[in-house]
Amino acid sequence: MSVYASYIADIIGVAVFATTGALVASRKQLDLIGFAFLATATGVGGGTFRDVILGRNIFWVEDQTYIIVCLCIALLTFFGAHLIDRRYRAILWLDAIGLSAYGVFGAYIALSAGSTALVAVLMGMMTASFGGVLRDVVAQEKTLILTQEIYASAAMLAALSYIAALHLDFSQSISAAFGISCGFILRAGALLRGWTIPRYKPRAGRKY
Repeated sequence: MSVYASYIADIIGVAVFATTGALVASRKQLDLIGFAFLATATGVGGGTFRDVILGRNIFWVEDQTYIIVCLCIALLTFFGAHLIDRRYRAILWLDAIGLSAYGVFGAYIALSAGSTALVAVLMGMMTASFGGVLRDVVAQEKTLILTQEIYASAAMLAALSYIAALHLDFSQSISAAFGISCGFILRAGALLRGWTIPRYKPRAGRKY
């Protein structure tokens, strides 16, 4: 993946997540400052977490383009959110795209920083899901990562599929497309078909 391609992918990922944050702000009927805060926190939250863990310079501190993108999206959504009939549904599908793309991009950044494949998969998952978790906690929305619904696991699959394709000697672009597709299909299945993953069921403890 070229430097230019990775930069564009990062901008798109931030923009998608910022849009979900701004749409949540519209559902909560916040003011323009609230829109800006939720859009920015959601847009750059995952990447910030990634850079802190990996010991990298915070990406939006070095390049304020990311913040400008988030603020522009907040402004556009403030005046145009009413044009979207089913905002919550739009949030879910945009989030699915962001999860898949950022799962791959987070893994790519981790590998570029010299991390192992295992760390890269975990970083892909956390990069993709942290911004959404931050958005939901701040807005007091249902945090999907803490439910039975497939969420972070879609980002993990995206990262894992991307790394697996790389190990099979596919190019960066093909591997990235494969990883994004796998993650998106899994999340789409959860949205359309109600796919879930098994969860813990309480049972009586042992008697000694």
